[in-house]
Amino acid sequence: MSGFFGVASKEDCVFDLFYGTDYHSHLGTRRAGLAVYDAQDGFSKAIHNIENAPFRTKFTSEFSALKGNIGIGCISDFQAQPILVRSHHGTFAITTVGKINNAEELVDGIIRDKAHFFEMQNGEINPTELVAALINQKENFIDGIRYAQEVIDGSLTMLVLTPKGIYAARDKLGRTPVQIGEKSDGYCISFESFAYLNLGYKDCKELGPGEVVVVTADGVKTLVDPGKKMKMCTFLWIYYGYPSSSYEGHSVEQARYNCGRLLAMRDNAKPDIVAGIPDSGVAHAIGYANQSGFPYARPFVKYTPTWPRSFMPPTQSKRDLIAKMKLIPIHDLIDGKRLLLIDDSIVRGTQLRETTEFLYESGADEVHIRIGCPPLMYSCKYLGFSRSTAKMELITHRVIMRLEGREPDDELIEQYLDPDSEKYARMVEEIRRELHFTSLRYHRLDDMLKATGVDPDCLCTYCWNGKE
Repeated sequence: MSGFFGVASKEDCVFDLFYGTDYHSHLGTRRAGLAVYDAQDGFSKAIHNIENAPFRTKFTSEFSALKGNIGIGCISDFQAQPILVRSHHGTFAITTVGKINNAEELVDGIIRDKAHFFEMQNGEINPTELVAALINQKENFIDGIRYAQEVIDGSLTMLVLTPKGIYAARDKLGRTPVQIGEKSDGYCISFESFAYLNLGYKDCKELGPGEVVVVTADGVKTLVDPGKKMKMCTFLWIYYGYPSSSYEGHSVEQARYNCGRLLAMRDNAKPDIVAGIPDSGVAHAIGYANQSGFPYARPFVKYTPTWPRSFMPPTQSKRDLIAKMKLIPIHDLIDGKRLLLIDDSIVRGTQLRETTEFLYESGADEVHIRIGCPPLMYSCKYLGFSRSTAKMELITHRVIMRLEGREPDDELIEQYLDPDSEKYARMVEEIRRELHFTSLRYHRLDDMLKATGVDPDCLCTYCWNGKE
């Protein structure tokens, strides 16, 4: 995943840009960058690896060295960005959020015109560089941005920094958000709505699907009107969005409370304690506890003082071990207790199984698991979510293959989607047994969509039911 922030100000923008970008640290763990434009000095850019240190630590020197009235920043799980590009449009900087499924096809088409791309260490092309190349196929930025959004299979939201202002373009189906904030000396553009509040900005507008605007210190001008169809990622409310954010006017934290409340209304468990897996399941657990009347407590806590950007080994087994090492038990709240734990989702199941075993070893009598979304059946093809892994790594696919004796295709998966069906119950029971839970229940899709408060027709549910 990635998050971005942009500022167009009558004063120097670096302070707001630095902290506004830093507020997106929950959306990326590998690369971060800043690009600014100054009328006298032109463009300046800095990109750092943030795998082993927070954004602020790596960009301290740039905080005092960079200067300019307009700028953009990005924190990413994947490619280095923003990138600087020189083309027939002039020099510009660009940062993107999304996923390009047909990258090879698009790259080959551009290379045929005797162009070239720089390969990253993994041999792939930087997706943001590809987007810049697509924009350059047209005679102006507006046509170039619209062209890129049309030819890309996947999703594409972007910021383009030019000497005259910042172009902001939301994905054509609005899969990711773009928020505009305003104050007396300028405007900001943000993925997360909360990122600008402590910097003195107030809500100005939220871009609609496919909307393109240009932002300067004097105002926001719409260049392409928003479309009518939206398919925003539901997972932003369930997991990826920061608790203090709102999308389409609906609070992330409130949606998670609602998820827990609706889970409790369909449940019959009798735990001593309700708890959330820190930090992804905490809000869901509070909603569950408030509705059920069972006490909320923290039988374990996550150790964070030195771990937010700890080195992550290359092997999954070691990463799982480090994730487990962060959780510190509180034995007085575990020993002899019936625990009900809530998390946002189950992907492979490895970490949640180890957490459960760790609780049993710490003296728990029962560990009931509740999940804030339905079973994940498909890997996301629209956004670069680290939790959306290859299909055969999903525990649901492994279990269905074990039950059916063959690799599940769409037709077979369809038979396991109905939460009231026998096959669904068999799948959930098999997952429960494999992961050693006392009991297991997932959220229903209809309840989860209701919890967000958003019109279900405007939400993407692909990773749960394969429907676009």
